[in-house]
Amino acid sequence: MLRCGLPSDLATLKPRRAIENMAPYNPPTQGRADKLRLDFNENTVGCSPRVLAYLRERLSENTFSVYPEYGETRAALSRFFSVKPEQLVLTNGTDEAIQLLVNTYVDDHDEVLLLEPSYAMYRFYCEVAGASIRTLSYREKDLAFPLEELLGALRAETRAVFIANPNNPTGSGIDLPAIRRILEAAPQAAVLIDEAYYEFSGLTALDLIPAYPNLFVSRTFSKAYGMAAMRLGCLISQPANADYLRKGQSPYSVNMLAAMAVRAAIEDTEYVASYVSEVALAKQLLYEGLSKLGVPYYPSQANFVLFVAGTRALEIRDKLREKGVLVRDRSYELPGCVRVTIGTREQIRRFLTELERIW
Repeated sequence: MLRCGLPSDLATLKPRRAIENMAPYNPPTQGRADKLRLDFNENTVGCSPRVLAYLRERLSENTFSVYPEYGETRAALSRFFSVKPEQLVLTNGTDEAIQLLVNTYVDDHDEVLLLEPSYAMYRFYCEVAGASIRTLSYREKDLAFPLEELLGALRAETRAVFIANPNNPTGSGIDLPAIRRILEAAPQAAVLIDEAYYEFSGLTALDLIPAYPNLFVSRTFSKAYGMAAMRLGCLISQPANADYLRKGQSPYSVNMLAAMAVRAAIEDTEYVASYVSEVALAKQLLYEGLSKLGVPYYPSQANFVLFVAGTRALEIRDKLREKGVLVRDRSYELPGCVRVTIGTREQIRRFLTELERIW
């Protein structure tokens, strides 16, 4: 009897070498719904009620049967960011913004410069592209941004530089003079300033865009705005750059619900300001609580804080989870460190109570 099919050694197609060599990225996103979510830096109380009301008023059967239109959303966001519509690219979260920048400006084997530790998707998309990755570490003593080291590492062949400001998971930030120095030292490189946590730090590089054709700024509505499930972000640069980015983008990568919801979200400035203010108060409460327990921590410019649990990092994470409190172990890149998202003061009190019981 003849056997059909391919020989066993040919049954699986080999991927590109870049994909084969990559480590998989599998964030622990399952089983979180009924717990206190202090692990992914999300808004811990949800989006503005205006978002839900806006969607309920406008949703119909036809909403889901028509390809999305972005004109109204792009115009609203351009006004919100005080940029021209032709400077703004809507993206499927910040992740697509990073992917678009890499796809547009980085060829196979091109050199890119990353800082470590930082947002995993920078390395992820650079590895997918087959880029040559060089890395710099945040300063060991205080996790400060290594400005002079980065300036010294830039080369003529560097095609892209990725900077989260403030950085995740360290909470470190850099100021505008430092950003200017980087842009001027790397005129041949696409420099991404990822401002996912801008609402908590208050510092933006958007005003530098007219002067620097190598500057790209990304924003997201997954953090302070409480719309992580919607997956909506923006990539902003000079118009010519934005034209190139759109050439390499799927025409419908942002879903219509997200495009609609963000129009309501940006109108409720009071809601976001109130949440950001609450996080600032909760951060001070967290600092005081950790100090009282004798837990070392790193000050942060974002809505999360790294604390040092030493050899008990995994134990602390797991025991908190048993009590319904989720935090994120980062000891795989910063030995002994655990990251806790800052929510409301009530939520931080609960976290501190549970931490004190197991510390």
